[in-house]
Amino acid sequence: MPADTRIPVDDISAVILAGGRARRMGGEDKGLIELKGRPLLDYIISALRLQVGEILVNANRNLDRYRAFGYPVIEDIMGDYFGPLVGMATGMQATGKPYLLTLPCDSPLVPAQLAAMLYHGLQTEQAELSVAHDGVRMQPVFALLDCKLLPGLLDYLNEGGRKIDTWYAQHRLARVDFSAAPEAFLNLNTPEDKTELESRIRQ
Repeated sequence: MPADTRIPVDDISAVILAGGRARRMGGEDKGLIELKGRPLLDYIISALRLQVGEILVNANRNLDRYRAFGYPVIEDIMGDYFGPLVGMATGMQATGKPYLLTLPCDSPLVPAQLAAMLYHGLQTEQAELSVAHDGVRMQPVFALLDCKLLPGLLDYLNEGGRKIDTWYAQHRLARVDFSAAPEAFLNLNTPEDKTELESRIRQ
């Protein structure tokens, strides 16, 4: 972790990606699933409030329930559940800020320094985007993107591209080490995952 963790908070918007179908959870809208009496989205918002200047929620159903959290809700700008890249493009188009922090709606153990570490990785390596690495693998949806990438991303999507790793490979990418906090990337896909996350939250 850099000694100086100050970042231009007001230059960063976060988009919480809650636009998927959640097939592995029987179609249940994961951002609204409760852990210990709180929706997953609430944990993520609480962790982001001091890290970024703006919070957006990317959702394609249950829009009124998501709006009740008090933050702008943005629907995918194209396609029918085309995946996280469309959510990222939607966030970049919706914000007027230079940088977009992206993260999924089903990982509630968000590190307090997520934005700071990704920002410093981006700046240190003079990259166009930075992505969290848990020590074993890259976690591609936990990313910080330069919003200047939007036109190229839209071109990629309009040409039929959907794979996040393929698009990332076209750009200067910084991998940021989060191996000290691998639990940050635990997510909810099964009832067993829910039990594990509740145990972590109690701790």
